[in-house]
Amino acid sequence: MTRQGALRRGTGAAAMAAAVVMGTALPAVAAGAGPGGPGHGGGGHGGGGHGATRAAMTTAVRSEGLPGIIASARTGQQSWTTAIGTADTTTGQPRSPRERFRIGSVTKMFVATVILQLQAEGRLDLDDTVEKWLPGVVSGNGNDGSAITIRQLLNHTSGLTAYDDDPGMAALLFTPQFLTHRYDTYTPEQLVRIAVSHPPVFAPGAKREYSNTNYVLAGMIVTEATGRPYAAEIERRIIGPLGLDGTSVPGTATTVPRPHARAYSKLFGGSATPVDTTELNPSMAGAAGGIISTTEDLTRFLSALMRGRLLPQAELDEMLTTEGPGGLGISGGRLSCGVEVWGHDGGIHGSSTLALTTRDGRHAAAFNTNADWFTGKLKLAEAEFCG
Repeated sequence: MTRQGALRRGTGAAAMAAAVVMGTALPAVAAGAGPGGPGHGGGGHGGGGHGATRAAMTTAVRSEGLPGIIASARTGQQSWTTAIGTADTTTGQPRSPRERFRIGSVTKMFVATVILQLQAEGRLDLDDTVEKWLPGVVSGNGNDGSAITIRQLLNHTSGLTAYDDDPGMAALLFTPQFLTHRYDTYTPEQLVRIAVSHPPVFAPGAKREYSNTNYVLAGMIVTEATGRPYAAEIERRIIGPLGLDGTSVPGTATTVPRPHARAYSKLFGGSATPVDTTELNPSMAGAAGGIISTTEDLTRFLSALMRGRLLPQAELDEMLTTEGPGGLGISGGRLSCGVEVWGHDGGIHGSSTLALTTRDGRHAAAFNTNADWFTGKLKLAEAEFCG
């Protein structure tokens, strides 16, 4: 996996069918040491049926040298949470399921939901072109916003270069340079300009290739269609109605609200040892990956989404399409036991997250590790949904 891929991949559950959960690589530190070592922190209701999940988390912490992992699951009306390992490798503070963390590309499910709500309200159409909403923004070097639709942004078939694949940007994000640039602010317009300074990777619609540029543009379109920042729309349409008290869209704020763990990064191959990246300016990810949440909030969001609380049936069906390139902001796949799951994973410096649900929303789970080199997310999904 390239350094760029380590940050930006996170296309969700579809890859599980091929035994790969696409996401980030997470950092590791002294696995399972100190108070809060493997097995502490189980809580909530319905905890009797998640032994395989807890065991898989413990194995992951030990085998991959992760600081810790937290998890939440909803099964029907019951909820379960647990925490393994440490939140702070210096003090030995244990992880807690109550912690807030950066969710990386899991953000894309929130943005896609807002776009689909706007279509349901007749305020835009998925087949509108990018040019219609953002005149002149996607142009030059063979890029043409009039040939790209909103749908193609959401399903990653636009062909636009990922701004984080730009060599200069990659150096700032995935090498030790990041430690002196972690507080830099990027506007969405800047990120798109970086992307369109390169020719497209392929013609719009020709194939599917993950690109954070797509969701930066989607966030910009939400702003144009509503007259309000995409963050305000997520708060008004999803966070508020669902009571997601641990979820926020930080914009350029560099800290994570308490309680939170320390975040550890190997800079996606740029550092041999983990470095603390708890504080950073999430504008480098924006609408492609900037949200902060909790595992319980993510399971609540996914359950509500699948049960039709956020989208009319027509838009939900469109979001969950399995035809052509697949879902919009979300992907589906079948695990080894035959269970079909939908969701997304995501990573950002010092944090890796996986959020999944069954199609009926009756069983949802979310995991987070405070590191960015974790490769075993599929095993967690298999443990929780297959037991």
